[in-house]
Amino acid sequence: MTIGQSLARGRRRLEEAAVEDAGLEAEVLLRHALGMSREEFLARLGEEPDANAACRFEELVARRLAHEPTAYITGHREFFGLDFEVTPATLIPRPETELLVEAAIELGKPRGRIRRGAVFADIGTGSGAIAVALALNVARCDVHAVDVSREALEVAQRNVERHGVGDRVYLHRGDLLTPLPEFVDVVVANLPYVTTADWERLPPEIRDHEPRAALDGGADGLDAIRELLREGPRFLRPRGCAVIEFGTGQAEAVKALARESFPEPALEVRRDLAGIERVLLITPRN
Repeated sequence: MTIGQSLARGRRRLEEAAVEDAGLEAEVLLRHALGMSREEFLARLGEEPDANAACRFEELVARRLAHEPTAYITGHREFFGLDFEVTPATLIPRPETELLVEAAIELGKPRGRIRRGAVFADIGTGSGAIAVALALNVARCDVHAVDVSREALEVAQRNVERHGVGDRVYLHRGDLLTPLPEFVDVVVANLPYVTTADWERLPPEIRDHEPRAALDGGADGLDAIRELLREGPRFLRPRGCAVIEFGTGQAEAVKALARESFPEPALEVRRDLAGIERVLLITPRN
């Protein structure tokens, strides 16, 4: 059986189990088993795979059929054009969260709202994907990345080192804003926002594998966001900003929370590629 035939077989098995993007997932798993780049993989579709790699691919497909996320199987996930290590200790970065990063980067551009050499705080950093992306895309910025999970911070540390931003990304263990060692210009947060009821109905790939603490935001999904917005102004420099990701249907509630805590804020809601309201920018009105 050639590599191309192995790919087709794996795709069929995933399709029969109604796995979304079965073709892409089969390719990612097969390339991982073979240890090949995509370019090498495509060039060698007509060749026969090594017997050990073929067996390994079968094992990986079986794990995916048991609802284990592909990102945890391979240990990697692409985010903002960068490759990140992920483990079950960290939430798998989602494409929609790139909108959060884009908004924060805009604030730090030369004509943005904040000064050069800005200080960001990435609250609930997980794998460190947001913090690393900011450090690589905002000139001369520093990023304080905070998470309550020691295991997640260990993954984040490896990602920080891998991308060469250890001199500008500082990791802190603790809850929300409390560990910050200084005032910051921008708070960026992708905190839990799934309601407990919705969490219980999530697909097994998410509910049974990703860390519940990174997803379950309580009865209305806003427990962590509510606390962050209540405390946020105390940790911001003058004219400081916040960029918050939230869930479907939560825009008005999150805006109301922002108005309660921030002095006359300018609020802007941005939609993700699916047209869903996803990110709130909180900036000074003048």
